[in-house]
Amino acid sequence: MGDHEARGVDLERKAEKKLSGWGLFGSKYEDAADLFDKAANSFKLAKNWSSAAQVYTKIANCHLKGDSKHEAASAYVEAANCYKKFSPQEAAQALDQAVNLFLEIGRLNMAARYSKDIGEIYQQEQDLEKASHYLERAADLFDSEGQSSQSNTIKQKVAEIAAQLEQYPKATEIFEAIARQSINNNLLKYSVRGILLNAGICQLCRGDPVAITNSMERYQVWIILIKS
Repeated sequence: MGDHEARGVDLERKAEKKLSGWGLFGSKYEDAADLFDKAANSFKLAKNWSSAAQVYTKIANCHLKGDSKHEAASAYVEAANCYKKFSPQEAAQALDQAVNLFLEIGRLNMAARYSKDIGEIYQQEQDLEKASHYLERAADLFDSEGQSSQSNTIKQKVAEIAAQLEQYPKATEIFEAIARQSINNNLLKYSVRGILLNAGICQLCRGDPVAITNSMERYQVWIILIKS
């Protein structure tokens, strides 16, 4: 493990030297990124996750200097994977950098995937407001890519978080929207009963008798549509 650590330090030093030197057309950034990548791998072998994460951030900066946004985003993802070992907050921040770059280059599916990851990190950390924000963004991005099933799964998480935060109108609205979308989908319609049950529980928590009655009548109609 000590040998891996020493090699990582040496490679990182060489990469820094490459950056401070002279190079043609950004080649020094490519060369430095390659050395940093080798350094990061050595730090990972040494289980020095902090140094590995920091080096991956340096790799991202090199790629940004060379206007290689996809590679920079991928480096931020690698940094996040290292940060997850010891600092979920920093992992989320690194993933957020990656998401912003994926959005810039139109990789919406990747942006959706990592927005979901950020939301789940914050959910595990019990920062439910931030979790909801990133999960909603993930759901919207998956929707824009035509992945309605993936989007609905995430929206259910958002609704559950809203219920935890006692935001019952928001939770009810989301559950009902998912149910409406699922009624005419042969693959999803059998999940509608469970979704409506959750919506009904949220209505009960709101404590509005008129809204509860209206909702129950509406849900009965939807259940009939499922059977037809």
